[in-house]
Amino acid sequence: MKRFAFLYAALFCVALRMVAYEKLTIADVTSGKFAARTISNIRPIAGTDQYACISDDQKRIELYSFKTGKLSNVLFDASHTLGESISRVEGYIPSPDGSRLLVQTQTKRIYRRSFKAEYYLYTIRSRKLERLSTNGPQQAPVWSPDGRQVAFVRANNIYLVKLLYDNAESQVTKDGKINGIINGLPDWVNEEEFSTKSSLTFNADGTMICWIKYDESNVKEYSLQMFEGSHPTRSEYSTYPGLYTYKYPKAGEVNAKVSAWAYDIQSHKTNRLQVPLDEDGYMPRIKSTKDPAKIIVFTMNRHQDVLNLYAVNPRTTLSQLLIKEKADKYVKEESMEQVQIGAGSILLPSDRDGYMHLYEYTMNGTLKRKIGNGDFDITEVYGFDEKTGDVYYQAASINSHDRQVFVAHKNGKEERITGKEGWNDAVFSGDFQYFINMWSDYATPYQYEVVTNTGKKVLTLEQNAALRQLAKEYGFAAREPFSFVTTDGTKLDGWMVKPLDFDASKRYPVIMYQYSGPGSQQVKNCWSAGSMGQGGAFDSYLAQQGFIVVCVDGRGTGGRGSAFEKCTYLHLGALESKDQVETALWLGRQPYVDGSRMGIWGWSFGGFNTLMSMSDGQAVFKAGVAVAPPTNWRFYDSVYTERYMRTPKENSEGYGDNPISRAAHLSGALLLCHGVADDNVHPQNTFEYAEALVQADKDFKEIYYTNRNHSIYGGNTRKHLLRQISNFFISNLK
Repeated sequence: MKRFAFLYAALFCVALRMVAYEKLTIADVTSGKFAARTISNIRPIAGTDQYACISDDQKRIELYSFKTGKLSNVLFDASHTLGESISRVEGYIPSPDGSRLLVQTQTKRIYRRSFKAEYYLYTIRSRKLERLSTNGPQQAPVWSPDGRQVAFVRANNIYLVKLLYDNAESQVTKDGKINGIINGLPDWVNEEEFSTKSSLTFNADGTMICWIKYDESNVKEYSLQMFEGSHPTRSEYSTYPGLYTYKYPKAGEVNAKVSAWAYDIQSHKTNRLQVPLDEDGYMPRIKSTKDPAKIIVFTMNRHQDVLNLYAVNPRTTLSQLLIKEKADKYVKEESMEQVQIGAGSILLPSDRDGYMHLYEYTMNGTLKRKIGNGDFDITEVYGFDEKTGDVYYQAASINSHDRQVFVAHKNGKEERITGKEGWNDAVFSGDFQYFINMWSDYATPYQYEVVTNTGKKVLTLEQNAALRQLAKEYGFAAREPFSFVTTDGTKLDGWMVKPLDFDASKRYPVIMYQYSGPGSQQVKNCWSAGSMGQGGAFDSYLAQQGFIVVCVDGRGTGGRGSAFEKCTYLHLGALESKDQVETALWLGRQPYVDGSRMGIWGWSFGGFNTLMSMSDGQAVFKAGVAVAPPTNWRFYDSVYTERYMRTPKENSEGYGDNPISRAAHLSGALLLCHGVADDNVHPQNTFEYAEALVQADKDFKEIYYTNRNHSIYGGNTRKHLLRQISNFFISNLK
């Protein structure tokens, strides 16, 4: 039997080599050929089983039934409007009563989340379309609860439009100033690191506008040099380059001063809200409640290990502390980002017991119950049905690479309502009777199904069958999960992609991809896993060039509880790089790996950890590529860096261990890539690191991309970048 089994395996390998498949190219990877069909921009309609979304041609806003999946109405059609006209829909915001829409078009991106756009008021019944304002683009518009007013921001000031007064526009604040005062919008660092693009809300009866003001007058500036470039071409810089200058607080430097304010729409009086805050503290959020006399203001201390939720009366300006969350080391961002404020309860995510679970409080701050009792993280909060007490959430219940959808009942019973292992995500209907389940795994592109809140499948919306077949035709390699234990006893998980003609008797070069940043995950059983998403198309391309591609999540990454995630506190890069080196050494002991031909690469934090891993003194990597890497945490922003490192003054040892200080220990061929207009990880990082390498007499290569931000794209840019990365590894490892 053993002989026949061996013969069968040998014949299978020969057959596999004979299977014809289309060879992948870099152009294939970057062209969008392998982009999955998705159902996006889904907006459930409160209290119903209906959802709205934008049509594929961006001409209509359509209404569908969760239950049937069928089109039930067209809310907006760009070809059938009265009054104004627009060519495409790029976003929309329904009014609270559903009778009107704010339709977004002519969008111009600013940073990662923020943008300016032209908004139009559309009345569904009459089909009347009119401009929200004729005085320039708007940012972050918000409806009043009665749908009769819209507040928005322009040029750092707040404006109000009253629909019952012929859309009369008035200016609420007048002290807004570029690189000075911002009303109702976060500054760069608050937007980037607290994941928000709006700091503006009405109170429950629409009589008050409440907002956060950011005074960044004393924040130091950073200037990015801009050139004529291409895609887009900036003709104003055709002869002399220009500067884009903005406020960017680096670690240990002065942050914007924040304060909360309220404006009485009837009396036109503006008052500062009395919210207790440290001199250098943060206000990451301001949210409305169902009570006109109560809004919720979030505050944090600069160390970010205390999160406070205050109930504030916008008329009296007085505040009351509702919840104080004190965390070990730091409060995770999702503790704040996923807070749910209902009519009578507040849901707060917290890792106070070692894993991220949910805690329900009354609106007076009394703890009612804990949701989630297992040794696993709750990773997403989908909603709270206050009528039944049911809470719907996502959790890493099976293992850290898997996600399932759960419901927690009022009586304490918790049920898993998704069946397949892999990666499950959900969008629930406004009445919580149904949800669209988005599922995928390593081998299967996204599948969309409608499921009841008890887990019963109703219908299939999308299976991406064509993409699955295309991936087979182009020889996408399987991602094989594996685990190993480091020399200090830490179990690490990863996945591996082998060439389709893999021969276990041969020894292959390896390219390791990783990100490694706090709370991140690259080892997850879903279609998006891989260095550039799209089912690992780029990793399969590298495998077709004869490489084994490997990804391992080391210490500091997410999905495994707070102890595993927070063990890198105050020393970013030390354990993360050690774990990548340990991975390389373990791989080198496998009979099918050539340990003398190991490569590593990463982007952003992954670029930082690439440099740290190549400079730890063990010389295990023959080649590496760092894209847009932080090279000294003193150069990076205050909120992110200090969350994990505190300030340079408090933690000089931790800050002192970085790629620049390790430059003399760099081993292996190195390629550095950076966008010259990177507003996130400034090119200063790579400039200074390159100088350190020069003075350490280290050879390296570098590529800079004109006018490109942290994502390095536009025109032919991404194709060029990935070709440089692959060719560099081919040259140095094959």
